[in-house]
Amino acid sequence: MDDSKLLLVVEDIAGIRELLELTLRFKDYEVMAAQNGQEALDMIQSRRPALVVTDILMPRMDGFSLIYHLRKDPGTRDIPVVFLSATYLSPEDKDFATTLGAARFIEKPINMEQFLVTIAQLLSESPASPLPPLQETEFLEKYQVRLETKLEQKSVQIARAERLLQTGPANEKAGFEASLKQALHERHAIEVELENVRHLLSGIDTPQ
Repeated sequence: MDDSKLLLVVEDIAGIRELLELTLRFKDYEVMAAQNGQEALDMIQSRRPALVVTDILMPRMDGFSLIYHLRKDPGTRDIPVVFLSATYLSPEDKDFATTLGAARFIEKPINMEQFLVTIAQLLSESPASPLPPLQETEFLEKYQVRLETKLEQKSVQIARAERLLQTGPANEKAGFEASLKQALHERHAIEVELENVRHLLSGIDTPQ
């Protein structure tokens, strides 16, 4: 079985995941799809993709945790990973992604032409020497900082959306409601992940 054109797409938003699947299949790639990082890791146990395309902000293991687990495993350490994000866009977020070993970082909304060029380039290149995986404590501490920063930003965004919903033009109310709903969903995902990271760190810090 030739897996040289097998791609794994990891995205929790169904519409985006399906668009990526259709676009890549149209270009003759074979595509597996997962809704979150944990589902992706389970799939990789059965078939090893040539490349992983993953969103960052997802429930049940986000993109940062996914790539960390891939880099820890010698069997998956050299799989190229392309990050997609509409939330983690700061220079610090991108630096953290690079530190974890991301091959590329693409902002949403996705420029499909640029996206397809990136995929083709990565598949045609010789595999890069993988970076040494971060130690667990270092990963969790840096990850916690990114989550706490993003949680603050998301709370500001929600407050603004709530204010606009009350004071904005009536004809734009539906848009404000959709924006608020999405922001609340994203904040919840960040809160869950942050709680998990804090729990893991407390376990490391507690003497056995």
